[in-house]
Amino acid sequence: MLPNNAEQKLKELAIILPPPPTPLGSYVEANQSGNILFLSGMLPIVAGKPKFIGRIGRELTVEDGRNAAAAATLNGLSTVKAHLGSLNSVTRILKLGVYIATEGDFKEHPKVADGASELLEKIFGTDKLPTRAVLGVASLPLGMSIEIELVLEIGTDDPR
Repeated sequence: MLPNNAEQKLKELAIILPPPPTPLGSYVEANQSGNILFLSGMLPIVAGKPKFIGRIGRELTVEDGRNAAAAATLNGLSTVKAHLGSLNSVTRILKLGVYIATEGDFKEHPKVADGASELLEKIFGTDKLPTRAVLGVASLPLGMSIEIELVLEIGTDDPR
């Protein structure tokens, strides 16, 4: 596995992480056990406000869904950086879960989820891509279209 230089890749891609989100209820955004970091569900909150409200395939397009997935992923990465101090501590992204608010007959879930997967690939590289679960759901918090969750492996030299 190649060493991670995600922080440099963010600079090259001109990506500025947003401030880490704050919980909407009684939970924490990140929880670490050994070298595994679990994130709570991340929503597409942009500039502190819910964005991409509605269902993909109804009020929003597949492209909107891809953008929402990318925005939620950036919030997740911001949470990782706040918890670890650097994205370079990530050795592998183990799992990506993408929940998509859709109508019952929607069939383009993978295209929407690729908004998150492709962003992770640009930042971390192909060798760190996660397994993925993609689900269509009836509703999500605050009426948002996307919620993602991440499970990451971090360097064993991290003391937490």
